[in-house]
Amino acid sequence: MRNRFQGHVALSEEVARFVVDVKTLSKALPVPKEGVQALKGVASGKMLARMKKESVDCPVKNTAMSFILCFTCDNFLRRVKGKVDCKGGNLQ
Repeated sequence: MRNRFQGHVALSEEVARFVVDVKTLSKALPVPKEGVQALKGVASGKMLARMKKESVDCPVKNTAMSFILCFTCDNFLRRVKGKVDCKGGNLQ
């Protein structure tokens, strides 16, 4: 039997410069409405509520920020098992 997944699997060409831990907070950090509106169709209301209570120490801005702002950033690559991979590029 032939394996249907033969061949080269293309992974993301972007390489993470920073791997940052996601922290859970008891209260939500303030988030601009534009960030929440950008995720309205992507994530459920329950997921948005949980994302509002998570924070990340941003290596680009050198501040603690809400995960929603991190998720909508151009430097965001992926989130796996409570860690965020960041490109670490300049922001405009």
